Amino acid sequence: MPGTVRDASGVGRFHGVTLENGVAAPEKEKVVLVKKEGGSHWFRRFCPCCCRTQSSFDIPEKEVEGKEEEKLWNSVPVAFLLPTQHLIKYFLLELTFTVCSVDLLSSKMGQNRKEHHTDLYYSNDLIIRRGQMFQMEIELSRPFCPNTDRLHLELKTGSLPLVSKGTHVIIPLVDELEDNCWEAKIVEQYNKKIKLYVNSPSNALIGKYSLAIALQGTEGEETKTHESGKDIYMLFNPWSEEDTVYMESEDEKKEYVLNDTGRLYYGTEKQIGARTWNFGQFDQDILEACLYILDKSEVLASGRRNPVIVVRVISAMINSPDDQGVLEGNWSGNYAGGTSPTAWSGSVDILRKYYKEDGMPVKYGQCWVFSGVTTTVLRCLGIPCRSVTNFQSAHDTDVSLTTDVYFDENMEPIHHLNSDSVWNFHVWNDCWMARPDLPPGMGGWQAVDSTPQETSQGTFRCGPASIAAIRNGQVYLKHDTPFIFAEVNSDKIYWQRNADGTFCQIHCEKKAVGHFISTKAVGSDKREDVTHLYKYPEDSEEERIAVETAIRYGSKPDAYSSPTADDVRVEVQLEGEGPRMGSDAKLKILVKNLSSHPRKTTLHSQVAVMYYTGVLKGTVKKDKTPVELMPNEDWVLPYNQYQDQLVDQAALMLTLSGRVSETQQVLASQTSFRLRTPDINIKPEGEAVVGKQMSAKITFTNPLPCTLRKVVLRIEGLGLRDLHPIEIGDVGRHATVTVTEHFIPSLVGTRKLVASLDCKQLTQVHGVSDIDVREIAFLFLKANIILHLGEIRFYV
Repeated sequence: MPGTVRDASGVGRFHGVTLENGVAAPEKEKVVLVKKEGGSHWFRRFCPCCCRTQSSFDIPEKEVEGKEEEKLWNSVPVAFLLPTQHLIKYFLLELTFTVCSVDLLSSKMGQNRKEHHTDLYYSNDLIIRRGQMFQMEIELSRPFCPNTDRLHLELKTGSLPLVSKGTHVIIPLVDELEDNCWEAKIVEQYNKKIKLYVNSPSNALIGKYSLAIALQGTEGEETKTHESGKDIYMLFNPWSEEDTVYMESEDEKKEYVLNDTGRLYYGTEKQIGARTWNFGQFDQDILEACLYILDKSEVLASGRRNPVIVVRVISAMINSPDDQGVLEGNWSGNYAGGTSPTAWSGSVDILRKYYKEDGMPVKYGQCWVFSGVTTTVLRCLGIPCRSVTNFQSAHDTDVSLTTDVYFDENMEPIHHLNSDSVWNFHVWNDCWMARPDLPPGMGGWQAVDSTPQETSQGTFRCGPASIAAIRNGQVYLKHDTPFIFAEVNSDKIYWQRNADGTFCQIHCEKKAVGHFISTKAVGSDKREDVTHLYKYPEDSEEERIAVETAIRYGSKPDAYSSPTADDVRVEVQLEGEGPRMGSDAKLKILVKNLSSHPRKTTLHSQVAVMYYTGVLKGTVKKDKTPVELMPNEDWVLPYNQYQDQLVDQAALMLTLSGRVSETQQVLASQTSFRLRTPDINIKPEGEAVVGKQMSAKITFTNPLPCTLRKVVLRIEGLGLRDLHPIEIGDVGRHATVTVTEHFIPSLVGTRKLVASLDCKQLTQVHGVSDIDVREIAFLFLKANIILHLGEIRFYV
């Protein structure tokens, strides 16, 4: 029975001890303690590490009672006071070699998290990067004896940890650390506590590991394993030269790994728009969500050491058609049951929702949303990554590495054959890594695309493809290089159907796709053009060689025909920043005769509303005009002709075609343009101080001559507030709406408050404001401390 003893020897000495069966304790007797010479010698034989010197404990030989007795008992080691049977049990407990506690030193402000550049992650767990030393402390039941005791660490990851697969790691104690391997060294020892330095190899598996400590007290004794109950998160390490994701520039690492906000570009090549995106890779639940995605992909845990495999898996798992991935794509314009793609302004809400709802795809996404989420996941896992926008982005559907446009005998488009398309913009990702699986020189930036367009090895995914290989037309190198090459550098070939049903090539546009490839600049919100990384200058000898090299590996290696007469040019010009939503769209068609002879043609013009993917919704205006060269003709599209046809991104495509009477030269051109939308204005009010409420005034003006229905304003800001939708309701024609949003900043530094509009009639409306948040001012108090009758009093 707990709290009882079978004799009265312990009664009155130990808290909670009584006699069994309710027997009352006898009257307390006087206690006589006698000093025993050499009393600790026999104990030292049991534990030479604990008792290295003779005991100096001195028990006086005298009678004591009352308070003196109580003081004396409190000063005597408990082992000298226990009855024989309890004495044996006490020493057995002391001699049992066990782990009392484990401290992974995982504080965000501690050395581990700071040195591993993981102090921004929300979690309080130990988050480290592979190939880099970390520290931990272990408290044992007795001091560690290096000569007789044995200790090693065990890490396990995955559902079936195996040493042979690297998912069960044995970390031995060593005398000297050698780096780039699993090893541990005791660097400090204080009484029962030891401090370890632990190394990991630069190719360690990334993921969540459980930690156990194995102990063996003396030779021949059974090894005991202590499960710590604590997890260690291992990430890729761009700061380690031995890691395949190593990136040399500190500024680039700060941008492509540590920056939790960025810019995404959209629109057309002549009207490039930009919006702020909250990547939020360090936010609550995001690391767990990213590892959950890897777990759900069913990729073997042993494959997680290779960034090529991890990126390829993430490319597949961000979309959902064949693996219940993160985002469900929707280009229909009907977003019932979900969120409009243009309403998202960050990745956090998407990933958290996917994680919390057990892997149900989130509705809905389009290319920039897929890219934004991919950037978040890869940066969170430690792979440098950026979102990239390609304007005039081709979608090759038959691996011809050309973009084909088919006309009938009357130069009318044959729509059912025109499966290839040119998106006015498309957003994907670049990620940084070495490529030991490819020939030398193929490392660096790799293109990866999570938007589901075409399958690769049976799954909707794309990349990673070496940008160096894309630039040189080496489309035979993996992964999915032909598709991305066609997106940025395919020629646009026009075909006309003959009377016998065959087709002949009538025109080739060599500069039709891959313009103004854009990403956010390092250290600023400016746009950086990276087209030169993907392709040589247009019409240069190197660029033509790259195209001809690539075509040889396509499905139409003999696509090019003999050159035709080429002395007439057609060009479409936009005035200023281009047409605005709600007003007439004015463009100028310029036809140039470069020859010394007169030229005549019949110019067919057609404008269609299109999705940003290049898929046409419907024709809104069509003309057929005889042209005497050289004209400069203004071409006007009234707002009332396109207002009911608009779709997401408010994009239109103007198609021009014709044949020069004198030379039979074919004129063909397609130009896409967008209708500019207004910005949301955000004006911060009040002091921006951590923990103190402030507000922001948010203003929006409806540019349309009609009422906007069911308008929702979505506001979020990392370190400012979580995603917060505000239902505005209907907004009248040309009306202005102002709302005031209150929030409490939680993080110091320059934070971005982002607002976006969710409305079926008007999309891609957003705004951003930079808010400089300061630390709360410390209140210094002058205190006088007076010691009085054992009290401490503070006077301010």
